[in-house]
Amino acid sequence: MKTKRMADSVIKFGTDGWRAVMNDTFIISNVKIVAQAIADYLKEAGLAEKGIVIGHDTRFFAERFASECAAVMVGNGIPVYMPRRALPTPITAYSIKLYNTGGAIMLTASHNPPEYNGIKFIPEYAGPASPEITGTIEKYISANVDGSGVKTAPLEGSDLVRDIEPFPEYTKHLSTLVDFDKLRQAGLKIALDPMWGAAQGLMDTLLAEVGCTVETIHNYRDPLFGGSYPDPSDKHLTELKSEVMKMKADLGLALDGDADRFGAVDFNGAYIFANQILSLVAVHLLKNRGMKGVIVRTVATTHLLDEIAKSYSTEAVEVPVGFKYIAQEMMKQPVVVGGEESGGLSIQGHIPEKDGLLADLLLAEMVAYEQKPLTEILDGIYEKYGKFYTKRLDIHLTPKRKDHLLNELKNNPPQEIAGEKVTETRAVDGIKYILASGDWILARPSGTEPLVRVYIESRDKTRFENLEEYAQSMMT
Repeated sequence: MKTKRMADSVIKFGTDGWRAVMNDTFIISNVKIVAQAIADYLKEAGLAEKGIVIGHDTRFFAERFASECAAVMVGNGIPVYMPRRALPTPITAYSIKLYNTGGAIMLTASHNPPEYNGIKFIPEYAGPASPEITGTIEKYISANVDGSGVKTAPLEGSDLVRDIEPFPEYTKHLSTLVDFDKLRQAGLKIALDPMWGAAQGLMDTLLAEVGCTVETIHNYRDPLFGGSYPDPSDKHLTELKSEVMKMKADLGLALDGDADRFGAVDFNGAYIFANQILSLVAVHLLKNRGMKGVIVRTVATTHLLDEIAKSYSTEAVEVPVGFKYIAQEMMKQPVVVGGEESGGLSIQGHIPEKDGLLADLLLAEMVAYEQKPLTEILDGIYEKYGKFYTKRLDIHLTPKRKDHLLNELKNNPPQEIAGEKVTETRAVDGIKYILASGDWILARPSGTEPLVRVYIESRDKTRFENLEEYAQSMMT
């Protein structure tokens, strides 16, 4: 019973799979238990004969973890499609459609620190697993916590193992979503930072193929990610900003460790935040490309998207945090763009999985279309819709304090915040207060890290500062 309780508490699927510290709980024996649970799910769902893609990023021991998962699949008689190199999550997901498999396993901890690794299952629809699917996988994990039910077989000589190279076909698919001819005509100069991750050697090749002049930094494998971690946020892109200025680039583009998240720096070294990028892409697709459909955003993402949707006679759909919820909307109805403030998006015609390579290409396409820098295009959006000030605060709290805070916010909502009336309380994911002015504040526990995230947004600088002060006081 002790082992069962330990394993049940160790292996839990969060917002996007199971992540943990290597040599602590993310160890080969636990990875094999998860792989066996995925094999059991595939058999239950009648998908085992179709096989599974197994991808990995550039983290320490990545190939070994992938091989162990493959050995479990072969031991269960499930065909395995193995890429020859580290592969971005979106290309691993696209491979499901390309090879018509029952799903994919991706070994990655995405943008998390180097000591972490993770395993996620991507179902046959090539998007994040639904809570129902992860619940089934966790059920099989609980039934096999001591690992006695794990079946393995040697990979060498097995006719169930197939080498794959999906990048050329993935590139062809992107050519149906991005105007490569427009990019070739523009001949943009681009600085690129794959952040030592899985997109190195791929994104730079792709940009060069569409006529861009590319200078790449951090394009070699470093499992320590330069002593930091592969998160394309403002504070981690200092060297990219310098490279943009040095080469007088039109644009700086970045990707996280598994290339499902994007980052961007304008020609002047200014960082463009994810909320801004989502708004830029939405306007570009609606205005320049004439796409039709709704916009889908998470509860923590800017309401500027709502204003943009309204002006193009469509709607913005709010979903919980986690791309799996955006994916569900993409499979139900036409979605021009679905995105989240943490740096993930997908668009109509693509797989329902966030794709940083696609996002970066769309930004380059936008600059080519408009023949203006991103900041200038963004100024035009603000002129039309007003400026939106946004911020996310990451607050580390003890589990007891975190639970108490969230319960208080839910059960005792304030009547007003920073002198403004609370007109609506939403509990889609966490607790979100909408104020009379349309400003809002959201508190929710992270699905991947031990902290509470607090998001605020306002159209007025003074009100924004008051909201930020209130948010800080909430946490004390």
